[in-house]
Amino acid sequence: MLEIRNLQKHYGGRTVVNIPDLTIRDGETIGLVGNNGAGKTTLFRMLLDLIRPDAGEVLSKNENVASTDKWKDYTASYLDEGFLIDYLTPEEYFMFIGSLHNLSAAHVADYLKQYEEFFNGEILNRGKYIRDFSKGNQNKVGIAAALMQKPELLILDEPFANLDPTTQIRLKTLIKSLKATHRLTTLISSHDLNHVTDVCDRIILLEKGVVIKDFKTDENTLKELEAYFSE
Repeated sequence: MLEIRNLQKHYGGRTVVNIPDLTIRDGETIGLVGNNGAGKTTLFRMLLDLIRPDAGEVLSKNENVASTDKWKDYTASYLDEGFLIDYLTPEEYFMFIGSLHNLSAAHVADYLKQYEEFFNGEILNRGKYIRDFSKGNQNKVGIAAALMQKPELLILDEPFANLDPTTQIRLKTLIKSLKATHRLTTLISSHDLNHVTDVCDRIILLEKGVVIKDFKTDENTLKELEAYFSE
């Protein structure tokens, strides 16, 4: 699905990402973990061609994301509230996203029904603009909108942040369900080691832009990560 080759990004003379080789296979759920400044968000932004690398390339289905738009047809993401149009209500925003994918108002309304539990009565029919919602509820809007196009590849930056415990559990259930029913390839960055080890079948540990460890999750993964970050 994704292949990274000799990818580098520098800011102010400092290397923030330096990954010689990394492959993400179809259907994998990948957890990207690391302390602040590890390069997680920078990596995601290069995967989405939001910023260009100083060296190397990102290939999506064997094509460079900087040279083609084909990957946009099957890739969805939510990194932060900057992905939203905050002067719209959630209903208006969902309708706008639906229109980009040739969905009618009826199709959008039908799509949103599956997120009633996830929204927990806090999103729709509130008479509020997106900018007036909490960060957690903005996350809900962004994630639901990203999934509207039924992507093959989903990229989420800190999706569990600012969510209440109930919604965190519902999001984990949603991610697991999508993997099982749609063979969705998902990349998730998170500071929450419990959640990321629970939903991901592979963990990539980044430190100062370098992959320190890349391993499949098992019953010992959480302890290994806790030991690493306790040093």
